[in-house]
Amino acid sequence: MDVLIELAYLVAASLFILGLKRLSSPATAPQGNRLSALGMLIAIAATLLGQQILSPLVLLAGLVIGGGIGVLLARRVEMTGMPELVAAFNGLGGLASVGVALAEGARLADGMEVISPVTGAVLGLSVLVGSVTLSGSFVAYGKLAGKLSGNPIFFPGMRVLTLLLAIGALGLIAYYASASSGAGAQFLVLNDSIRLSVFVLFELAVLALVLGMMTTLPIGGADMPVVVSLLNAYSGLAAALTGFVLGNTALIVSGALVGASGLILTQIMCDGMNRSLLNVLAGGFGGGGAG
Repeated sequence: MDVLIELAYLVAASLFILGLKRLSSPATAPQGNRLSALGMLIAIAATLLGQQILSPLVLLAGLVIGGGIGVLLARRVEMTGMPELVAAFNGLGGLASVGVALAEGARLADGMEVISPVTGAVLGLSVLVGSVTLSGSFVAYGKLAGKLSGNPIFFPGMRVLTLLLAIGALGLIAYYASASSGAGAQFLVLNDSIRLSVFVLFELAVLALVLGMMTTLPIGGADMPVVVSLLNAYSGLAAALTGFVLGNTALIVSGALVGASGLILTQIMCDGMNRSLLNVLAGGFGGGGAG
């Protein structure tokens, strides 16, 4: 069974790469999209069925419901509204990564398992990047959809607060990586069922959600498509990090491909607008005018 799962992952990865290649041209983009979707279907089915997580009937029901929602959105959203739809999809991808990372952290804590500092750090980074992607993407969606002001949103001390949030998030990751790799006392019981490690991860998720909003609000609405591309890369990075924690090859490969292609697209868009990628990462675009 393990050999069949790895073979399915190899087929899925090949379809991802071929699909990305096809997406480089408008003429072949629909085919590329279908190939990538087929690859993801194969990867999901192999994981769920191979690990006996879901029965085939439940898997089919999930595909029908999720696919129906996807078809409905695809048919109702105009092409002019595609950037905001992509932003929402990025946010949901970040949510999925955060959910898996938190569930894995809870499983480790419940079993009182000691992990390596590297694994702890990667798990924390998955929560951080996924949460930033989630909140940042829905701020971007709000700006693109006109639900939030398209102008840069600032308040006094915002940059300092953003820096403190980033430092605090990295500090929590370092603490979690250190505590979860210790012996004996690293999982302190807050009550009968909640361990300190889980509390730290949830605290990290909340802090990262605020950080994602703080880094996206100052960006003007006209620059938001570039930010959406960057957040797309973040969602791929979060998925890859989660894949390393779970030891899932398909998740690592698909996340790495999304992250790399998103960063390349972001750089191309920045060059076209005469802006630097560093300004995007720092959330320092400003007014949103062309360079």
